[in-house]
This record gives sequence, C-alpha cells and structure tokens, in this order.
Amino acid sequence: MEQIGVLTGGGDCPGLNAVIRAVVRKSVHDNIKVIGIKNGWKGLIDNDTIELDLNSVSGILPKGGTILGTSRTNPYKNKDDVKKVAENYKKLKLDALVAIGGEDTLGAANKLIKENLGLNIVGVPKTIDNDLSATDFTFGFDTAVNIATEAIDRLHTTAESHHRIMVVEVMGRHAGWIAVYSGLASGADVILIPEIPIDLYEVCDVLKKRKARGKGFSIIVVAEGARFKSGQVVTKEEKLDAFGHVRLGGIGEILAEEVEKLTKFETRVTVLGHIQRGGTPSAFDRVLATRFGVKAMDLVMSKKFGYMASLAGNEIVEVQIEKAVGMLKTVDMRLYDLAKIFFG
Repeated sequence: MEQIGVLTGGGDCPGLNAVIRAVVRKSVHDNIKVIGIKNGWKGLIDNDTIELDLNSVSGILPKGGTILGTSRTNPYKNKDDVKKVAENYKKLKLDALVAIGGEDTLGAANKLIKENLGLNIVGVPKTIDNDLSATDFTFGFDTAVNIATEAIDRLHTTAESHHRIMVVEVMGRHAGWIAVYSGLASGADVILIPEIPIDLYEVCDVLKKRKARGKGFSIIVVAEGARFKSGQVVTKEEKLDAFGHVRLGGIGEILAEEVEKLTKFETRVTVLGHIQRGGTPSAFDRVLATRFGVKAMDLVMSKKFGYMASLAGNEIVEVQIEKAVGMLKTVDMRLYDLAKIFFG
C-alpha cells in the first residue's frame, strides 16, 4: 500500500473529521500517502482532490462537519459517472479507498465493488439516524441525541410556564432512533416514530388524561418520517434527490394543528432540523469515529476490501458492506414498549 483515498458522502455529521484524522494519522504511521476526495463521490467523478498530511488534520478532532466537504452525489445517477469514478481512481494511483457514509454512500460503494472495476473499497458507517444494519451504533447519533435532548429540556420550561403542548420535530427518515432516545432522556409524554403509524386520537387521549390530573403542559417528540394512518409521509417538496429521496419536513406543524383542533389545548411546534447535525461531536462520537478510522486502515492493510468497520457491543469488528446496506435498522420495539411506559 502506497497511496489511498478517503471521501465523506451524504449528509454532514459530527465525527467525520475524527475519522479523517484517524485515517491520516494511521496512514502516516504506516508510510502511506493519503489523498482526500472532495465532496463525496462527486470529487471522484470530477477528480477534485487534496493531499492530506499531519498538518491537514491538526486541530480537526473537535470540529463538526467535514474538512473534505460532502454531497449527495450518486455515481449511478448519470450513465458515464461510474466510468469516471473508475478512471480517476486509476489516475490517482489509489491502492484503496475509504468511503465514509451512510446507506446511500455505502450503497454506491457496494455497487462499485460488485462491478469488479478494480476499486478496492472499505467503509466507515456514518449517520445520525443510526439506521445502518450490521453495527450497533453509527457515529453522529450520540451527538444528535444530546442536542435534541437539550433542546427538549429547554422547551419543558416554556411549555410549563405557558401551559402549552409542545411538538418537537426531530430527524429520522425511516427510523425513529433519535426520537426514542431523546424522548426517553428528556421525559417526553408522547414519542412518534416512522415504524408505527400515528393514531391521532390515542395521542390526544394521552394529553387529555394529563390535563385531567393537573398537568397543564405536554411534550410530543415526532420523527420527521412519522406518518398518519393514511400512510403518506409529509414532505417539503416533491423533488427527489440523487438517491430518490423526497425532502421530508412538516409533520410537526400538521400534528400540532390537529392536536389543537381535537383537544382545544394551545399547541406550538419546534423543528430542530439541521441543528442536530452540526457543531462539536460528543466524546462518545469522537472516540467511536477514531476507532472506526483506525479499523478502516487495518482493513486496508490486510486487503479486506468490501468490508466496513462496525461496533458490536464494545468491540470494533469488520462486516461486509453488503450486509450493512441490505436492510435498514429500525427501532427495536422492545425499546419503544419501554418508552410507552412513560407516555403521559
């Protein structure tokens, strides 16, 4: 191994820089040159790169986002882009590529591996949604939960002061991990997730019972991908991104309107949005991301291509990328049943 590439794709996430730093530090230790690919798969399509050394990664451990930039570029969206990826991989004389990303980024990596184009790829799992299979946790999730929990804690005081229902919309397209963890940690009265259709009358019944026992306020945490029993998700627009995803958002506002209409309780909504993805990563995410980065380089050195770093209990292990992207990891219903004990 003489030269490797590293890229970060998909949504930005606290801990990405910690992985980049670990990859570079371990590479320098093993006398391997590192080429940073800018803006995810787009950088490999456009041959947009930067050389990374110890000075490049100095001081980036506590920084959110990614020094390489990111994008939701799908190399399979345009016919010629896969060819460009393979050509530029060879032009850069890469012996391996570390792809850091979630379902979409690693899904593209899996396809590239299967096509036998000569790309030696290892993966690092990243998503604040924590919905990647084959790993107990992804880095970024812990930070997002901490941010959401703090926000909900702050909303408690104004909800209680004004005797209001507060609806808090958090991220979670297909899985409600952030909603469940932050809702449990902050003592939310109702938690609504994509895995279970919203029963509006059941929600209102919980709120009315709280009111009847003297609680003049309530907190509802809802994941952006949660849907009513009609089955439709709420979207900002119909336009799809490169991976075929709609832009979610608005479930909190609709839910607040319906709740106020049915209960006559004053209701307000707060959408946390990208606040959950930004800022300084938690200590847990810094350590996990660092361990993932070092493991990725171990996979490179042992030529275990097509694998990614994974957390199993407290151990960092290797799993096939194909297993991680084959099926989404949704909320464990045992955890949700536990949360329901505290509803209302």
